[in-house]
Amino acid sequence: MGKENSRRSFLKKGLATTAFAMLSTSEADAFSLQIPGRDEKKSKYVGQKGKHFVMVLDLRKCIGCQACTSVCKVENNVPDDQYRTFVTETEMGEFPDVRKAFLPQLCNHCDEPACVPVCPTGATFKREDGIVVVDNTVCWGCGYCISACPYDKRYFNKRTKTADKCNFCAQRVDKGLLPACVETCIGGARVFGDINDKNSDVYKLVHSFSTTHLKEAQGTKPQVYYISLDSRLEELFSTTQSLDDIVKAQEGFDREWMKTRTEVQNNG
Repeated sequence: MGKENSRRSFLKKGLATTAFAMLSTSEADAFSLQIPGRDEKKSKYVGQKGKHFVMVLDLRKCIGCQACTSVCKVENNVPDDQYRTFVTETEMGEFPDVRKAFLPQLCNHCDEPACVPVCPTGATFKREDGIVVVDNTVCWGCGYCISACPYDKRYFNKRTKTADKCNFCAQRVDKGLLPACVETCIGGARVFGDINDKNSDVYKLVHSFSTTHLKEAQGTKPQVYYISLDSRLEELFSTTQSLDDIVKAQEGFDREWMKTRTEVQNNG
């Protein structure tokens, strides 16, 4: 936990230094954190007032079919070899008592998101209904948010050259629809809704079963709840993060992401 906190502290200090340097230049007047859509209070940016959207992942029902992974790529036009959500598969137990285990992963839409305060342009922000989004018309791809995320669930979109991640399919939710992954989940393992509504399925599940979150110690208050999350799966989650870093390096993302990563490690 110490390394994660030092990483976040480093990023905040780096952001402050960067902002000061920008404002000290002759082009300082051109720099602005104004976001047209938010300034105009458009619903796409504000969200649905009074609601708080969360997702519950019931691991007793996940069969690892990857239908969620596939439909997400289609719905959100995600580039090849990149993912907003995916399901890690492993085997647990010892012979002959062995079984398959699956761990769906996506952005946790934290109540205290580490990615928001480090964004120098305001492209990453949390809506009033709890959904954390990225405005790719404002993002300049510096990578601070990617490094700050303790869940490693952000990536550089090859097509837009900006930060990208799961947005709970906000474009569907704003129309009264479910996120594509939830609607397509064959086993009914993914449940989405407004936890402020006591009649909602997510409220009933969270208050009827023991739930947990990934990396609760980070203090980000994730809003993706897991039912029946085995501690061994949590260990697998940490291993998967390391593999994600390797893939990023192999794909050539060695700009701000790699620079920040290296500096954090050297100062950690």
